[in-house]
Amino acid sequence: MSVNWNKVRQPFQQVWNWLTSMRTALILLFILAFAAVPGALLPQRSLNKDKVDQYLAANGKTAEIMDKLQLFDVFSSVWFVAIVALLLISLVGCIIPRTIDHYKAMKTPPAKAPKRLARLPLHDEAVVDASADEVSKRVRERLNKWALTETPADEDRAGARSFSAEKGYLREFGNLVFHLGIALLIIIVGLGRMIYYEGQVILLTNTGTEISDDNVNSAVGVPFCNTAAANYDSLRAGNTFDGTTLNPFCIQVDDFFADYLPNGQAKMFTSHIRFAEEEDMRKPVDEWEKTTLQVNHPLRVAGDRVYLQGHGFAPAFKVTWPNGESRTSIVQFRPDDPTFFLSSGALRFDPPAGMYPDLFERRQNQIAIEGLFAPTAEFTGEKGALLQSSYPAMQDPAVAVDIYRGDAGLDTGRSQGLFSLDRDLMHSGQLAKEARVNLKEGESTELADGTKIEFLGAKEFVNLQVSHDPTQFWVLVATVAALAGMVMSLGIKRRRVWVRMFPLEDGRTRVEFGGLARTDKAGWGEEFQYIVDDILERDSDDEDSEGNDAAKDDTSDKDSTDSKTKS
Repeated sequence: MSVNWNKVRQPFQQVWNWLTSMRTALILLFILAFAAVPGALLPQRSLNKDKVDQYLAANGKTAEIMDKLQLFDVFSSVWFVAIVALLLISLVGCIIPRTIDHYKAMKTPPAKAPKRLARLPLHDEAVVDASADEVSKRVRERLNKWALTETPADEDRAGARSFSAEKGYLREFGNLVFHLGIALLIIIVGLGRMIYYEGQVILLTNTGTEISDDNVNSAVGVPFCNTAAANYDSLRAGNTFDGTTLNPFCIQVDDFFADYLPNGQAKMFTSHIRFAEEEDMRKPVDEWEKTTLQVNHPLRVAGDRVYLQGHGFAPAFKVTWPNGESRTSIVQFRPDDPTFFLSSGALRFDPPAGMYPDLFERRQNQIAIEGLFAPTAEFTGEKGALLQSSYPAMQDPAVAVDIYRGDAGLDTGRSQGLFSLDRDLMHSGQLAKEARVNLKEGESTELADGTKIEFLGAKEFVNLQVSHDPTQFWVLVATVAALAGMVMSLGIKRRRVWVRMFPLEDGRTRVEFGGLARTDKAGWGEEFQYIVDDILERDSDDEDSEGNDAAKDDTSDKDSTDSKTKS
């Protein structure tokens, strides 16, 4: 039994023809834009996992269903990637055959003149006092930039010498460039997502409270070096990134300044930094190159871009135990209010070595602090106990904190939240609250066993983002190419002109013109008339004047006829 392969291949051919049609490409492009909407409206794990967790906790079953539909991972979801893949296949399937057809069309001479030019949308004719050879010369001069072919009388459909001219091939070329740019953009962005990395790091500055304590646990003035993935506070990277392809360089933040309007709105963030590339990293920091970072003005170093994304405050606390030993710690707080920078965070202190020889007893006497920080304090509510911030600059810093004693989780082996304490330790009684106080800079409180907690003030920190994407330039090239192609396809008209010459017995020539726009003919009528007037050496103003005079003569004749009728 023989197999009819044509019937087997037919449904696949139909599917392929449908997928590679321009209509399908436009539909897929619309679907892709619609599918990206949830990614703009809902929090995404790739950008902020904490917000996704908060959304899941606040919306219950609905959020769980949305999570199963991958609405919190839109741009890496199976269905979004499938749409992009289909769109890419559709575009490539459209581009290749259309490119071949366009190349053939450019190599094909313009079509011969129709037999009856008067049937075309644009038509004109006139008798000129010139021979057919002289008119032919005018045609060649006027249409020298067009694709022009001449047809002798014995080959012409009407039996007269004729010319065929065509222009506007760049319209289809621009259309192809547009679709090619879109296809390349998808490919380049996909490749870039595989090899990119993007890291966040928080660096403390010397701006803020001066802290003279030698026994301080902070990172003030410590450079950041892009030499290991572990140096980042958070890092996102493509599937091919293994942590060994970082471009080495170091950065140290000297200071940070923010300009604010009277209402507290930020005008500009500025940070002065020092940086060194691989060959200068061994030099002293004072010899590193200096530069200024501002919002939307990144530092480009070693093939990476360093952005100043934001800033915040890092309160400093000093804990003095009954035996007189002390520890000072500076930890960044999270800005919960982006306008006035009311921030929240937590600190943990381990007792001095030797104070509690028993390991279990030492764990039960760890100190933990959790609360709010305001750069410019304002106390409201009953008895003025509620802390708020009235201005984003650090003018009158204060904190409202809860102080805990017990197992703060420093020795559990589990990762601890940077901005909050472990609630499980509180609920189990391992971490017990001992005090709730409001402290201004320089103020302190004392616990029942004589342990002293002092608020020293705060330092400012900056949030830097290091971005590496070698495909960024090619994304720009593909985008510009797509836009240029779209402008060409919209601005250029594909049009044809035919000129046929009939020699007369008196030596003159009757010239007949026909014009046809293969696409939109808007604006083409005026250009056609200019071509006709140039070849005929006819002044359009004179023609209009003659037409008006003829109209006047017709009116006069009509008036005379009316007068005779009345008589």
